[in-house]
Amino acid sequence: MVHEQLTTDALGSMLSVTTFVVVDLETTGGSPAQAGITEIGAVRIRGGEVLGEFATLVNPGIPVPPFVAALTGINDALLATAPRLEAALPSFLEFMRGAVLIAHNAPYDIGFLKGACALLGYAWPNPLVLDTARIARVALQRGEVRNCKLGTLAAHFNATVTPTHRAFDDARATADVFHGLVGRLGDFGVQTVEDLQAFSSKVSVAQRTKRHLAAGLPDAPGVYVFKDSSGAALYIGTSKNIRTRVRGYFTASETRRRMAEMVAIAHEVTPIVCASALEARVRELRLIAEHQPRYNQRSKRPEKQLWLKLTAEHAPRIVIVRQVLPDEADGARYLGPFTSMTVAQSVSETLLEAFALRTCTLRIARQPRTNTPGCARAELGTCAAPCTSSGDSAAYSALAAGARL
Repeated sequence: MVHEQLTTDALGSMLSVTTFVVVDLETTGGSPAQAGITEIGAVRIRGGEVLGEFATLVNPGIPVPPFVAALTGINDALLATAPRLEAALPSFLEFMRGAVLIAHNAPYDIGFLKGACALLGYAWPNPLVLDTARIARVALQRGEVRNCKLGTLAAHFNATVTPTHRAFDDARATADVFHGLVGRLGDFGVQTVEDLQAFSSKVSVAQRTKRHLAAGLPDAPGVYVFKDSSGAALYIGTSKNIRTRVRGYFTASETRRRMAEMVAIAHEVTPIVCASALEARVRELRLIAEHQPRYNQRSKRPEKQLWLKLTAEHAPRIVIVRQVLPDEADGARYLGPFTSMTVAQSVSETLLEAFALRTCTLRIARQPRTNTPGCARAELGTCAAPCTSSGDSAAYSALAAGARL
């Protein structure tokens, strides 16, 4: 039997209005494949207030090892009348519905919960998960605490509950630790769940402190320009969503060394909104050619670079070339470079479709003869046909001017 999957859409929510469920488990020890859950404790919180509590013992169906019983006080006699996992788990899944999960050393607790769902045929709801141990390692200064164990952090933040190796007490202590950590995150610009998730990932100090550069950028296609403190372009890129793409440079998903170096010296990001992905791509290439930003990779083999050339003929056409004449001495306009023929041809075809420019190599007279036949592309309407008497020379010039922009 597969139950309905639980989901959460809290990634962009402010921490102050997000609902969290802080959970802790006690188990018979070991791994989920060989051990069982003996207790589930959880607290549902939002905005610093407790919305609900969950606590239950669980009969794992296997003996509790003596060392675990000595540590937790949970033994076989205590669990003899406790509900089995098939009764306890659905109640907890309902309690955590729609919330972001928080746990201390989360992989352990979440691993057991996932294993329990798999055992009983429940789809794991796959909520967002935050780990207070990981957050503490990043948020607290070196030497501020001797370690990031729950008991140490609970004492450091003056938690109202002392961890006791019982699930409900430890969940309440973890909630207090979480609130204490949130109070320390303002200096890092952490305001949303997404911010906190990125903050607790393996990101550099520069990435964490520069996340504000993405604030206020538009959710629109276009070009973005990273600049240094003098306003010089460091890196130029393009995306269907400028804000989302720029935010990616400040998360653990960005692993390129040169980008980490670039982010460290970036001072601002300038967006250039474009009407389409094509316009954004064209602008990006032209800006790269104009500014030569040092963090945009360039081919180490110039002879392999390809360019699109809009010729300076009476009826301009687009051709793929391997050389750009100095200072555009031939009056042509170049777009590139491209590192593969496939990409160059793809952009060429897009421009031809958008502007209906010709591809033929004919020398076009300013006044075409009346009997000049049109080509197949003219018949299909994909070329403005400046070679024929029916072609509109002024209209073709306007199309070519549009491609030149």
